[in-house]
Amino acid sequence: MMPTASSLDVKLGMEVYASKGRGIGGRLRSKPEDFIVEEILLDGSRASVRLRMDECKVSGRGRYLICILIKRGWDTLKAVEEIARRIDINPEMISIAGIKDSRALTAQHISIGAVSPERAKVKIRDAHLIPIRYADEKISPHILYGNRFDITVREIRYTPAETQKMISEILGEISELGGIPNFFGHQRFGTIRPITHLVGKFMLKGRFEDAVMLFLSETGMHESPRAREAREMLRDTHDFKSALKIFPRGLIYERLMLRYLSKYPRDFLGALSTLPVKLKKLFIQAYQSYLFNRFLSERMKREIPLDSPEVGDFAVEIGSKGLPIRRFTRVKLENMNTIASKIKEGSMALALPIIGFDQELSGGVQGEIEREILEQEGVKPQDFKFEGLSGLSMHGGLRRMLVPVIDLKFMVEDADNGTVANFKFTLHRGSYATVLLREFMKPEDPASSGF
Repeated sequence: MMPTASSLDVKLGMEVYASKGRGIGGRLRSKPEDFIVEEILLDGSRASVRLRMDECKVSGRGRYLICILIKRGWDTLKAVEEIARRIDINPEMISIAGIKDSRALTAQHISIGAVSPERAKVKIRDAHLIPIRYADEKISPHILYGNRFDITVREIRYTPAETQKMISEILGEISELGGIPNFFGHQRFGTIRPITHLVGKFMLKGRFEDAVMLFLSETGMHESPRAREAREMLRDTHDFKSALKIFPRGLIYERLMLRYLSKYPRDFLGALSTLPVKLKKLFIQAYQSYLFNRFLSERMKREIPLDSPEVGDFAVEIGSKGLPIRRFTRVKLENMNTIASKIKEGSMALALPIIGFDQELSGGVQGEIEREILEQEGVKPQDFKFEGLSGLSMHGGLRRMLVPVIDLKFMVEDADNGTVANFKFTLHRGSYATVLLREFMKPEDPASSGF
């Protein structure tokens, strides 16, 4: 019997598990150092959380200064904005390959245009920037290979021997499957307030007031009491001026919108326009992610394989680094055996659509699943040709169904407050450590378990 996914996971489209083994439970992120993320580029460069300023001498030539951003407990976009403010440049001059977890200790590459190493040596609370070299190419998702994770799970209620056995059994299931379902993980949506995709859906439908009020006034169980009270007051009164006075200063984006709405209380589209473009894109992308998760969950619920092609499926080619490349093939009866062989040898993988105005749906049974879910949601691919706010139209694309777990090692030991398990592994870009950890932990309440 398959374990039951938590109610939060179901809300985010992750309705099933890939493994049948009983979860170890436990808690993530008892401290940021329990969740370490180090970014790896395609050329093998790895950002280390242990890098020190005095160890680095800036080398090379080029238009962009490449730096390592090491942060503890920072949201990536907020850290970038604070760095830009300290250097006195537009945040758009700073490029990143990916958004790293905020409740973690992370190291990643960033590039800055037209800045000297001396200006870039920024230190802020729990974050610092280390210039390392110049390059002609700025940092972008296209040059990202993946991330190395070092994650500690604490407060496990089973003995070390029991925990070791449970992890080994689940790892065997994952190995037999060839990886984990490539769900978009919890941080794509938020676990404290898992509403990002819902804001995106409202924006997509042109319901700007609903989008704004949801973002401003929806409370989260694990927020501070002060934040919850402020949101509840705004929800009950719609008094933007009073809300601006009591919203915590740490809620930067909410305060930006409230400042605007204090002057123009009915201009909700204008309020959204005050947010950084990267954040507005995240709302729409989160809704795309939710749809992808539902497509994948439904395929798994119908017991359609993730590693064996069906007519109408998409199959993407896998390059030398193990990453998908842009070329894809539609599975037909006449090429099915060839594609199945290539999937087995690792040169192809099955993929599902990330819905956008330029992305076709799958065919066959999988296409039926996608059309049913889009009909339930009341959206069409063409809706992603966004008319309401500039720069937010989404072409869509393909994302592999199954992603490999690379070089996984784990260690279990006894501790004062229950058993502790440490996991070290690498995932390709765009894949989530929490999706792997949920298979091992199977949390009843992901938010209180540190997800």
